[in-house]
Amino acid sequence: MVDRFEIEALRGEFTDAGTMRDYDRFAALFTQDGAWRMPHIGVEFGGREEIRAGIERLQGLWEYFVQNVHPGTIQLDGDTALGRAYVAEFGRLRDGRSHLNHAVYHDRYRRTPDGWRFAERVYQVRYADSTPLAGSAVEERHG
Repeated sequence: MVDRFEIEALRGEFTDAGTMRDYDRFAALFTQDGAWRMPHIGVEFGGREEIRAGIERLQGLWEYFVQNVHPGTIQLDGDTALGRAYVAEFGRLRDGRSHLNHAVYHDRYRRTPDGWRFAERVYQVRYADSTPLAGSAVEERHG
């Protein structure tokens, strides 16, 4: 049960780090040789440095972006595991295009001295909608 809890926390950290634009934390969630792939847009990053640069570049394209991840499966096998997580996301790109999709992350996890990390995360879009979003980003102050 502890391993499952830690893997769920890892998946939550991924979403939070990406949404909060904490690129160093985002990259640290992967193993040193980890891979992050998005075949639907022909993007693949390998290793923490490439992943960190990639997330910063990709997030820079968005005016606003929201990702919600829902629990999926976890299959443990010693110090490795496989899993899936289900995603709903939407946002507007800086060029004015809108995007809404539903997708699945196909994951491979590895236990490291620093805890569970992504060895590989592959994003599979199952539904996409580019209808213009009518809303706008709202800046909130936290304090």
